[in-house]
Amino acid sequence: MGRPFNILVVDDSALQRRILRAMLTKRGYHVTEADCGSAALRLCAESQFDFILSDWMMPGMDGLEFCRQYRRMQGDHYGYFVLLTSRNEQGAVAEGLNCGADDFLNKPVNIEELESRLQAGARILTMQSQLRDKNAQLGAALTELQALYQAQEQELTEARQLQQSLVPERFRDFGAGQIALMLRPSGHVGGDLVGFVPAGPDEVLMYAIDVSGHGISSALMTARLAAYLSPGHLGSNVAFQKTAQGYQVCPLDQAVARLNERLLNEIRTDHYATMVLAKLHLRTGRLSLCQAGHPHPIVLRAGGQVEFLGQGGMPVGLISGAQYETVETTLTPGDRLWILSDGISESTDRSGEMLGDQQTGALLGDLAAHPANTALDALMWHLSAHSGTEEFEDDISAILWQVAGSQIAQNPQDIGAVAGVGHQIGGSG
Repeated sequence: MGRPFNILVVDDSALQRRILRAMLTKRGYHVTEADCGSAALRLCAESQFDFILSDWMMPGMDGLEFCRQYRRMQGDHYGYFVLLTSRNEQGAVAEGLNCGADDFLNKPVNIEELESRLQAGARILTMQSQLRDKNAQLGAALTELQALYQAQEQELTEARQLQQSLVPERFRDFGAGQIALMLRPSGHVGGDLVGFVPAGPDEVLMYAIDVSGHGISSALMTARLAAYLSPGHLGSNVAFQKTAQGYQVCPLDQAVARLNERLLNEIRTDHYATMVLAKLHLRTGRLSLCQAGHPHPIVLRAGGQVEFLGQGGMPVGLISGAQYETVETTLTPGDRLWILSDGISESTDRSGEMLGDQQTGALLGDLAAHPANTALDALMWHLSAHSGTEEFEDDISAILWQVAGSQIAQNPQDIGAVAGVGHQIGGSG
């Protein structure tokens, strides 16, 4: 322990105390005396002792009661307690151990035996001291880690707010239809991104992106992708091209191919992304759509039919020179277009079974009675009920476009088996 041990000798016999003091002091110990248990307790309250050598039989408070009270008053410091007794029956030894004694020594005391017992106790005290020091170091390290964790939590909370700000407008009524957006990361931040860009008086551009992986690196990549599709800087938006009349949406397959090359040449990361880029003409309902590995967009017709759009396509950021196709369809009054991330169709129930495309289509049919501004909240409620939790393993994002006009069938039975599920594939355009 790097210092002489402090020993408290407790005995009602002054002669016995002097003998023990002389023998122990000669061997380098610091010795303090007490003539009874009460006096010893007062000394223990004022000072810390490494060893307590206490006679068992003392008037008033005997050695057993003194040991009991000493153990109750101890803090972090541990004192090695040795009972001095002429009793050697097994029952007495057990009684002493139950009171908190560490060792016994028969009287009259043999100094060689006492020295051996003290050395054995010193090894225990040294290990206890080292353990206490290591616990203190561990406690300091845990405190530091807790402070770092809290700082990281604060930073991640701010990062979540910043990422959510990438989708500043979650609902808009265009007159010809309404759009609603949802972005819910599985952790503080995630790799999903959704948004829309008004493209003149008659068109709206919609995009949904899902970056591979989770967490901070994926979130940073979504922030970079958001810049490539920024509605405030059409000159740097990959989906727009400048013409004599201003900026117009370029062919969607070209826009996605351009984004693919940007990821490979500028970002240089192991991450890739799936996406859907869609353009809707508000007056005619003509929908053009380019799919790059993202789940198939779903059209829920006013009559209840479900159509899956697109042909799959290659994710962006994987291979240079990838080719993409644009498909087209027409949305009519009462139709709904859903663009969902795979966190929805791949959400699992309590048995581990995924929701899947067909059940996802049926679920969207069940949401037919909900207006666009509440349908996404209802979708999350159904997903939570299906999974049995509100914490999902994957990011969840969605775009809902509701065409103005006659409402979708209000009775889920009218949708019945989703009134037939179709897969709509348009020609490239």
